[in-house]
Amino acid sequence: MEAAEFLQYVIAGLKSGSIYALVALGFTVVYGSTGIINFAQGEFFMLGGVLTVWFYGLGLPVPIAGLAAVATTAALGILFERFALRKQRSAGPLVLVIITIGGSMVMKSLARHLFGPDELSLPEFTPGPSIDIAGAAVERQALWVWGLTIVAVVVLWWLYRKTRLGRAMRACSISHDAARLMGIDTARIVMVSFGIAAALGALAGFAVTPLTQTSWDAGAAIGVKGFAAAILGGLGNPVASVVGGLVLGLLESLSVAFISSTYKDAISLAVLLIVLFARPQGLFGSARREKV
Repeated sequence: MEAAEFLQYVIAGLKSGSIYALVALGFTVVYGSTGIINFAQGEFFMLGGVLTVWFYGLGLPVPIAGLAAVATTAALGILFERFALRKQRSAGPLVLVIITIGGSMVMKSLARHLFGPDELSLPEFTPGPSIDIAGAAVERQALWVWGLTIVAVVVLWWLYRKTRLGRAMRACSISHDAARLMGIDTARIVMVSFGIAAALGALAGFAVTPLTQTSWDAGAAIGVKGFAAAILGGLGNPVASVVGGLVLGLLESLSVAFISSTYKDAISLAVLLIVLFARPQGLFGSARREKV
């Protein structure tokens, strides 16, 4: 394999990995504040794409349509937590996980009826020919995907490290009871966490739609891959989730190069199972020990 061809696969892997990283961040934000896995995260990705296309169809410019889609999806994430999950918080993690699965099915069904069964497309943010880098072609939209991912990671880092809200979220990730005793409104923190997770998923859907198109069922596969990325890096660690997403994207792309494209979608499942069996805390996580 020539160097340019190998670089092309690496670029494709980093492009996919950036999307997985954003979805994985959504899983991590919710897990950190609640201790549960939100299996509706993939549908937030789907909503980001289809709502952007819908707002664009109303005559809004693509950037405004995307921002409107992200804001709308964030609001839906908040409403989902407020009315579907909050009243069941005392029921236990398993019940809450099942509710997120049910919510995912409802969102998918509504999207099919509202936006139709066909794939939807969106123009690139900056149309033009691909950029040549050492013989490999890089779509202009891929630069937007990477740029938006970097912005999201920086904003999330600033939120966690430099704001009172972020410190409250970190406190909730350690202990809800202790945070409550310190005067933190844990219910509000959980609600905000769902809004942030929904916005991250929607941002990923908005950014990648010009490259891949979108549809009502686009969330299922990306949800599995985002979850696999979060587990690979270490669920609960935002930086590790980003690294996990990039690693998973590279593994998928290189499997196409050296094995076969037939197994591309199976890579995420294989990685998920291997990590769960061999190192459940993820590549960058540490094993937890509890004294009894």
